[in-house]
Parts: sequence; structure tokens; C-alpha cells
Amino acid sequence: MKVALITGGSRGIGRAIVEEFSAAGHATAFTYSRDRAAADALVDRLRANGGTVMAFQADVADYARAAEVVEQTRATFGPIATLVNNAGVKHDVPFYKMSPEQWKDVVDTNLGGVFNYCRAVIGEMLKTGGAIINLSSVSGVSGMAGQANYSASKAGIIGLTRSLAKEVARFGVRVNAIAPGFIETDMTAAIDPEVRKKLYSQIPVRRPGTALEVARLALYLAADDAAYVTGQVWNMDGGLT
Repeated sequence: MKVALITGGSRGIGRAIVEEFSAAGHATAFTYSRDRAAADALVDRLRANGGTVMAFQADVADYARAAEVVEQTRATFGPIATLVNNAGVKHDVPFYKMSPEQWKDVVDTNLGGVFNYCRAVIGEMLKTGGAIINLSSVSGVSGMAGQANYSASKAGIIGLTRSLAKEVARFGVRVNAIAPGFIETDMTAAIDPEVRKKLYSQIPVRRPGTALEVARLALYLAADDAAYVTGQVWNMDGGLT
């Protein structure tokens, strides 16, 4: 049984990724930041469906905690075959109003978290092979007004992905990124209908993506079918960029 570790797995895109990997037969561990009830409910539901799943409360910006999560996952399930770095935060604000704390929290969580978990798994993956999938964003590809901190962190993920892919390819480790656009989640469902309609009109396919679509792309990138795919950034945005 292959082992997958997903950060930020209790809701939204992360939850869909956890569900897809579990349904595909992976032993699946995931992290969550605060909502223990949501994490426990997901674990219980997937276990009831025959899944092998566990959850860890963790701030992905904590380097030492990342090492603990990885070690506990290995001790329980075995070597990690796939790491999906999904956890992230936003503090959207015009740049001239952005505080150092708002900058640091977003960069430390979004980009620092990817470093922390990649660093924690890479030593063993150099021996066993594996796949790393990092969630970037269209904001990291083309920039977004009011999201200088978020766009910078997500652009940094792209640079990290491409650089790491070149370092570790000869060891059988593949590293790719997914850059979602507007994805329908619990948070986006709360947006005013007129605002959503305007947003949809800017997307060539005239609809948002779904968390399931992102999750299935992540599952493909982890699979042997993608054995010749590394160092790539997959824009999943309905043609927006």
C-alpha cells in the first residue's frame, strides 16, 4: 500500500485530495491547523469506507513539527511515496496597507510550509523514489492586485518546484506544481452571487473549477502514469491565464 501525506487536508481542495488518495487505496495522513472536529469527521468517514487514514494537528510553518509529522507517518504506515503540499493562508490587502506581520505569515505558511515538508521527506525519498506535488496558484503565475504576499509565496513555490525537480530527478523523485484558478469551495460559495457571476464571466470556460478536479490531477501526478512528468506547473484555471 502506497503512503500519501497531504498538508491542509481537512477542508476544501485538501479534503478532496485526501478523499481521492484514500479511495485509490493509499494509506493517507493529513495535517490540519485548527478545526479538529472537521479533521476527526473526515477520518471517521474514510475509515468507515475502509480507508487507512490518520490526521495530525500541525502549523506547517513549524519546521520541527513537520519533521515529527513525517516521522510519525513513516512509523505508522511506512515510507511516504507521495507528499502533497496544499496548506496555505491569505491576508489580502493593498500593498501600501500591508503589515510586516501579514507579509510574514503568508510567506512563512505558504512557501515556508512547502520547504518544511519537502525537507522532511526528501532524505528518504532520495533512497526510495517518490512524488511531490505542490499547490501554487494562478496568483503565483500572473500576479493579483491586493495579493502581493500571496502571489509572492505562490510564485516562490513554482521556483522551488522547478529547482528541486532538477536536483532530485535522477533519484527517481518527481516534483510538480498545480496552479488552480477559481475553485468552488465552502469559502467561495459564500461570495455574493453577483460578484461570482462577474468572476465567472472572466473565465473562458465560464465556470469555476471543482476541488475534485484538482484532486484527480494530483492523483495522476502521483501515479506511475506520470513517471515522465517532473518540473511542471499545471495551470488549472479554465483558460484564465
